[in-house]
Amino acid sequence: MIKEYFKSQFNCEPTAVAQAPGRLEFIGNHVDYNKGVVMGVAIENHITVAVSMRDDDEIHMASEGLRCFGKVKLSEVALQEKKQKFMNYPLGVFAMLREAGMKADKGFNLADTSTVPTGAGVSSSAAIELATAYALCKLYDFPLSKIDTVRIGKAAENNFVGMPCGILDQGVSGFGEKDAIVRIDCKAEEFSTLPLPAGTYFWVFNSGVKHALVAGDYAKRHASCMEAAETLAKYDPKITCLADAEASAVEANKSKLSPETFNRAMHVVCENRRVHEMERALAVGDLEAVGDLMKASHMSSRFLFENSCKEIDFLVTELSAQKNVYGARLSGGGFGGIAIALTNENFSEAQAKEVAEKFHAKFGAFPKFFRTTTGPGAGLVE
Repeated sequence: MIKEYFKSQFNCEPTAVAQAPGRLEFIGNHVDYNKGVVMGVAIENHITVAVSMRDDDEIHMASEGLRCFGKVKLSEVALQEKKQKFMNYPLGVFAMLREAGMKADKGFNLADTSTVPTGAGVSSSAAIELATAYALCKLYDFPLSKIDTVRIGKAAENNFVGMPCGILDQGVSGFGEKDAIVRIDCKAEEFSTLPLPAGTYFWVFNSGVKHALVAGDYAKRHASCMEAAETLAKYDPKITCLADAEASAVEANKSKLSPETFNRAMHVVCENRRVHEMERALAVGDLEAVGDLMKASHMSSRFLFENSCKEIDFLVTELSAQKNVYGARLSGGGFGGIAIALTNENFSEAQAKEVAEKFHAKFGAFPKFFRTTTGPGAGLVE
């Protein structure tokens, strides 16, 4: 599909093709940029990027899913607006690769196709970043390790697009494996995998609430966490990031924090602890405990971090009440986007439709939903 689309746009064959998956945040909501431990899974839905070299100094891009086309000169690579806004993630990757030493005297053509829903909390942004990075590194003969490719994607989002995310999204997209959960120690930037419990599946429900994190809510939460970490560091110099702290340290400094910042900090330190508890539950196959931790994570996001919404809360409540569901929670940055449920193999399409119909009765719209399995991480396509 990608080769045909690429040829239809640029009248030539691509030189390099790469894919990267979307991801589900399993647990560790907003813990990554606070340097704690998080877990996620790469899903089978992916973005494919194809590239070829041009003979001039221009970058031309086409997106099949977004039905967009844009172009910019090498000397004018900067954040785009309006109809060319779709170019920003690939342009950010290109800019970060050049900062890292990649030589690019000529421009390139780039086309993408996608089975990853955009704006839904499965990190289509990280998928396009990682796929672009692999394709461009091949095109310009600039070899990078897997971890450095992940870092390039994160730098593009942080420094070019202006989204202060942590490394969870790019890390899971880069290090994902079939039938595995990716565990990331964000402080040490260490990646490992745990087996996904046999016979479990993820169901993803899109609330339909626009998930646009660059708009400001994410940045406000990030700022509150940094403020809390700075205050706690004065209390205990060994606390170099918010995830270093225990709940007792946050409680001891409650009077020095605004009520809002206190709540944000309590969510992060308790969520970080839940990730470690999740690791222990997975190790012994305690799926009841796994589900309870997912539910606790959502309640913390809802009431302490306040990055949920009434539509997501409704989906989590209804999914949690269904048979064959271990647990449910919001996944991703929040403020809309998706709810996920971890189920056994007996959770059915009929049950999913029942939840969707109840949602429609309350909110007047049917949420899109799908079952997904885990898939491989980002890389070149031969």
